[in-house]
Amino acid sequence: MDSAELTPKTQHANSVANGDATGGSRFSSVPALQALYGLAMVAAISTWFIAIRAPLWLDETISVWQIDAGFSQILSRQGGLSFPAYPFILWFSSKLFGKSEIGLRIPEILAMLAAVYLLYRAARELFDRDDVAIIAAVVFTVHPLVIFAAIDVRPYAFGALAINAAILVLVRLRSSNSLWLAALFGALGACIVYFHFLLIVILPALLLCFIALKLSDRKALLRQGAVALAAFAVAFLPVIPGLLYMFHTKSDHVFDAAPQLSDLLWTLAPEWIAYIFIAALLSAAATSKLELQPRFDGKLMLLCASLGLIPILILYGVSAETSIHVFVDRYRLVAIPGIALCWAWLVSRIDSRALRLLFCFALVASIAYPYYGSPATRTHGYSWKYALEAAEKDASTDNATVLICSDLPEADHVPMPAGAAVKDSNFFSPLSYYKLSVPVVGLPRVLNQDARRIVSNFLPEAAQRHERFLAVAFKASYPTLQFIVSSSAGTHSARVLGTFDGVEVVEFTPLEER
Repeated sequence: MDSAELTPKTQHANSVANGDATGGSRFSSVPALQALYGLAMVAAISTWFIAIRAPLWLDETISVWQIDAGFSQILSRQGGLSFPAYPFILWFSSKLFGKSEIGLRIPEILAMLAAVYLLYRAARELFDRDDVAIIAAVVFTVHPLVIFAAIDVRPYAFGALAINAAILVLVRLRSSNSLWLAALFGALGACIVYFHFLLIVILPALLLCFIALKLSDRKALLRQGAVALAAFAVAFLPVIPGLLYMFHTKSDHVFDAAPQLSDLLWTLAPEWIAYIFIAALLSAAATSKLELQPRFDGKLMLLCASLGLIPILILYGVSAETSIHVFVDRYRLVAIPGIALCWAWLVSRIDSRALRLLFCFALVASIAYPYYGSPATRTHGYSWKYALEAAEKDASTDNATVLICSDLPEADHVPMPAGAAVKDSNFFSPLSYYKLSVPVVGLPRVLNQDARRIVSNFLPEAAQRHERFLAVAFKASYPTLQFIVSSSAGTHSARVLGTFDGVEVVEFTPLEER
């Protein structure tokens, strides 16, 4: 029988019977290896917690805004591009853990831990070596995109959990004709999109892998495929309106530049992983521990490559060839489970326990060391916290009005809220967590006609009443700050109070008070 036709259990039995002393299929009987790989996994997971105390960044405050008015208002606050499952999970977890920065991040950490475990289980069934399965989990765990998502108060960790659950079910469908398992696979495929619409790019890969794995049994393919499709269709119905809205307003949500090829390569091989693998590969070749003979399962290679390459290439192709730039770092998380499986498959070609262990430790060390050593890794995206604290401290002395520019691209396409509604608007979601007690005037993200009109209406009133006011904006809105400075030059003098995480706070004082 050809080795490509062997099931994982048969391969395992043969490996044990052949007494594979160097490569080894299982190391459950070797406590030292268990301890070393356990240490590597703990070190890998520890990188998630370096920035756990960091202030919430812009997108995280949107999540807080969605649950801020209570359970009954979550649906009405979701809007066209919100993802139906996550706000309810966050609301429930906030009742258990509170709304501190750490408390809000606990459910994401738990979800990502579960995602790591499910990927390990899938890899253990795919490969005939336990340590290779752990390496797949470690590569996933220390990928910088996973490190970010693991504590991000957004739905990405739950999206990774749904993806890895679907992968595990897909792997088990290889040797099962269960209709219930097929239904679960279809339902999980739909649930992935519940956590982010752009995660839909994983579905072609899952479909291709399902067909490839079941193609040898046409009857099972048709029966299980029909059941999986039916379950998917039913579970997918609630997200169709949101997908249609995203499609019709796609140009309104673009905020990133076109990707570079280096961005793609970094996603596939982050940090030092490629160099570490090459070193391990050369060492294996020098010690005759490199499996050069083509005795591998073609379907296994197809599954790993499809899950890793198809979603990331879709995102890259759309972003590089159109004006819809969706190759955003956190969206690329969709491909990381497949990329981790690809690296695990490559490492499995090294027929040496020692070299595989060294690869694992070198990878963890190469990523953990700079994460622990760099102050930059203690932040989690830019935050409005410090700018709003400075604005509150300065403006509250005389109840000065604060003009604030939204940093959401969608704010440029709709009328801005006015009065008290500004503080309760998703366009100014940082105010839902980092409060301002003073009056606030909301402005769009860019200096458009609406921004000019609002500023032009506000300045004469401030000049007439001889009132001091402040303006706060992130980088994309700096031109608006310049417009306010130039437009108020005859009545107010401007002074920058500070720039906090790129958010600039400018004070405007009536000239006669100088």
